Amino acid sequence: MPDFEGVEITDSSHLAGVPDEFQRLWTPHRMVYIQNGTQPHEEQCPFCIAPSMSDEDALIVARGTHAYVLLNLFPYNSGHLLVCPYRHVSLYDQATPEETDEIATLTQTAMRVVRQVSKSDGFNIGMNQGRIAGAGIADHLHQHIVPRWATDANFFPIIAKTKALPQLLGEVRASIAAAWPLAHTE
Repeated sequence: MPDFEGVEITDSSHLAGVPDEFQRLWTPHRMVYIQNGTQPHEEQCPFCIAPSMSDEDALIVARGTHAYVLLNLFPYNSGHLLVCPYRHVSLYDQATPEETDEIATLTQTAMRVVRQVSKSDGFNIGMNQGRIAGAGIADHLHQHIVPRWATDANFFPIIAKTKALPQLLGEVRASIAAAWPLAHTE
């Protein structure tokens, strides 16, 4: 047995990386946004371009009057949706009452549809306002709706630095888009 007399021992429960009561969603693929620091110009904004494309090509699942819903191209989980106003506006407090109302309504409908289609146990919902807050596309307002399941974490992200997504984006888009009208009648 080694002799530790005279050796300073640190309580490891206070060290970085030690499990605690917080749940963390590690997203190393976002470092490209953080390190690069570039944002698309308005004419290249993917959220401005998407509505001019077919729903399948743009991964749009529903269109409203002032906002629309599409799948995140780089999802944290299967069914990770974004709700965007059509208008190129960067901050929530710059959105019109009509835009905020429709963003809220589309968010609620998205939750119902995703819960119906994928049996999710919960959701992370939020907006990153500005580059400093982590917005990948800071100049165009968008709300994230990330479905969560009690079993959505496993060893893959930790050991293999890989996020396992069980469905292709096209399949997820098709199932959510097909179920979308059903949510309006609930």
